[in-house]
Amino acid sequence: MARDAAVDFLLASNEPAIRFLTRRDVLGEAVHPDPDKIFSGPLVRGLLRGQKRDGGFGGHPYQKWGGAHWRLVSLVELGVPPDDRLLAAVEPVLVWLTGDGHRKRIPVINGLTRRCGSQEGNALAVCCRLGLVDDPRVQLLASSLVEWQWPDGGWNCDRKASGYRSSFNESLPPMWGLHEYWVATGDTAARDSADRTAELFLAHELFRRLATGEPIHEDWLVAHYPPYWHYEVPQALLILSRMDKLDDPRAGAGLDLLEGLQRADGTWHKGPSWWRKPGSQGSNVEVVDWGGRGPHEMNTLNALRILKAAGRLEL
Repeated sequence: MARDAAVDFLLASNEPAIRFLTRRDVLGEAVHPDPDKIFSGPLVRGLLRGQKRDGGFGGHPYQKWGGAHWRLVSLVELGVPPDDRLLAAVEPVLVWLTGDGHRKRIPVINGLTRRCGSQEGNALAVCCRLGLVDDPRVQLLASSLVEWQWPDGGWNCDRKASGYRSSFNESLPPMWGLHEYWVATGDTAARDSADRTAELFLAHELFRRLATGEPIHEDWLVAHYPPYWHYEVPQALLILSRMDKLDDPRAGAGLDLLEGLQRADGTWHKGPSWWRKPGSQGSNVEVVDWGGRGPHEMNTLNALRILKAAGRLEL
């Protein structure tokens, strides 16, 4: 079967983290991560390469895509267990996002906080995965996202936006971060906030215009890995699967779309990249090569996870 072939493809990965996550999340095996193996993987090694004494990697933590902020998101999505290197890398991110210099520049216009919530959202998710929820700065990230949420359930940094609609791009990472915070702490305000965002996405069947039913953006209909701060249906489904929301009938169109992206060899491919290969000139240069537009390990892994959570996976 095609999906058996997809699992074989993942189990043949040279990245121990991907093999482990496949066994745990797709096959349901009672396995535990071997930190030595996980940290030996080429992607994990590359994401940690060049770390400085302050925990960062030189430059601003948000530097695309080599800053600590982005590397940490990729590391926790690979299931890397907490260790001193990851905890050190979090420090410059928290200093940036919770410092007065950053927070005092956040505008409130017409009663709405204009904030790129993807930054706090991704950072909050990382900190929860690394066991840092007792840090007051992490708690500040969570409470701030709840406070800044727009009436429709999302977030937006556009100073000119009317307030009628928030940004899907800026709302998906906060939903992830607040869900992770609720899982780690039981904080009901975080859960309720994440649920409101899920309702926003589901009301649109994840990608449709309310007025016409047509796709809002064609870019949302494919998987770009990593997604970074960009909204796309596969990533939305992944976070909704973690929230146990895929039994909602309004997720069905997105699930059908995801199944339709599977190739004949059983794998899922990657759409155009938001990044440039390591060593490239210019901006948006990655520190690791996530692969080209052929069969893609992380997109295949995530697709199988989603379909399993939705009860659509038979192996």
